[in-house]
Amino acid sequence: MSIVGKKFPDLKVNAMDEMGDTFQINILEKAKKENKKVVLFWYPKDFTYVCPTELHAFQEALPEFEKRNTIVIGASCDTAEVHFAWLNTSKDNGGIEGVTYPILADSNRNLSSRLGILDITNERYDDEDGHLTVDGDNVSYRATYLIDEEGTVFQESINHMPLGRNVNEFIRMIDAYTHVQKHGEVCPANWEEGKESMKADREGVSSYLSNN
Repeated sequence: MSIVGKKFPDLKVNAMDEMGDTFQINILEKAKKENKKVVLFWYPKDFTYVCPTELHAFQEALPEFEKRNTIVIGASCDTAEVHFAWLNTSKDNGGIEGVTYPILADSNRNLSSRLGILDITNERYDDEDGHLTVDGDNVSYRATYLIDEEGTVFQESINHMPLGRNVNEFIRMIDAYTHVQKHGEVCPANWEEGKESMKADREGVSSYLSNN
């Protein structure tokens, strides 16, 4: 179920920072209160393989997001304690030491469940004992949400487990959305900062296509 164009769920979730402090974050409130955009990226599990490459990639791009008034937040269904252990594991050993943005610990799966991004299939309810059984690991797919200063989701995407993300694409999408906010024009396919945008009408698209 897509939530593009809708407010992000109003929900507090435990989080861990690089100092080992556990606290709570409400993404919707944070975006509105700090008047910043948010990139929230989910990954399946700590201490795995593709996941640390993504967390380091977002860390390396952190200055670019900050220049764009954007907060970066990671998330998985691991506990805060497991996050802290991974944060204290060196990069050479597959860890995420050096990551400074907060990481949500949605271990009760309240938020990921509401977003519908959990690896759950073949749900079965046993009428005799009243138990629900599912297949899958019940962890999040590689879902990404871009949220504006009002808490509205303007981009979402979900990758299957083996597919790492291109961080630069999220920077491009933030640039495009910011351009729309500032200029009221729309951004055509493959638009990048500095390229031509267009007015959202027949004359605008005709003019753009004739020049491109």
